Amino acid sequence: MNVIGFSGKSGSGKSFISTELCGRKGADAMIDDGLLICRGNIIAGRSAKKQATLMGAVKTAIFTDEEHRSQVAEAIQASNIQCLMVLGTSDKMVDQICDRLAIDRPSEYIHIEDVATPEQIEKARRRRELSGTHVIPAPTMQVKRQFSGYFLDPRKGFRKKGSPASGEKTIVRPTFSYMGEFEISDKAIADIVMLAAGQIEGIADVVWVASDNSDEGMYLRIILRCKYGTPVRQAAYELQKQACDMIASMTAFNVLGIEAEVREFSMKSEKSFY
Repeated sequence: MNVIGFSGKSGSGKSFISTELCGRKGADAMIDDGLLICRGNIIAGRSAKKQATLMGAVKTAIFTDEEHRSQVAEAIQASNIQCLMVLGTSDKMVDQICDRLAIDRPSEYIHIEDVATPEQIEKARRRRELSGTHVIPAPTMQVKRQFSGYFLDPRKGFRKKGSPASGEKTIVRPTFSYMGEFEISDKAIADIVMLAAGQIEGIADVVWVASDNSDEGMYLRIILRCKYGTPVRQAAYELQKQACDMIASMTAFNVLGIEAEVREFSMKSEKSFY
């Protein structure tokens, strides 16, 4: 496996540039802030940006925790990676990460100054200082498992003009976000729930679906009818699990809880969803 090191000071724009740089260099995976991102998906690890303190973030980024280190090291071996890019704030940090993960040190070192202009680096630095934002080079659907509270751009906040943000936040920039806002209607959520219910034996109909959204995620309340003689508790549990998995997969929303209520029974032998 070929290893490429990519280093630059914190806030200089490494993560923003890394995806394009991986394409240019033929790297099919990268290590960034404690995450193994392979072919566009977060394969293993936990993000340093989730840590509450700077020291915790540094320890996560250099894999000091043995369980974290082992998980990522094993995923690297199992993923058939041909070329891996390792991001760090310095060449020394890149080497340290490689040593911790038991992989070869880089055959090539690239510095942020090699691929970005001073103006671009300064712009990235100022954005980090003023808005407290950080880019994770992975799809939103993957990142939400690490950051449940933010979906597209969480930069809004209350602070005095010109003052630094109180804490770093994550920005995810999928292609569609450059074209305008991305919204999912309540009807779409209800349709997904009905689709999930249609796959569960014993559920006759979904009567009502209501959602309550917050920065942390989504709560759902579902009222349904079951076929006569159906084990109600088991059917409701299966619907909760199926609906949670399908909503997370199709929309990238973090489902915090689902309340399923059975109001009545149906004597019909077939489902009546559509």
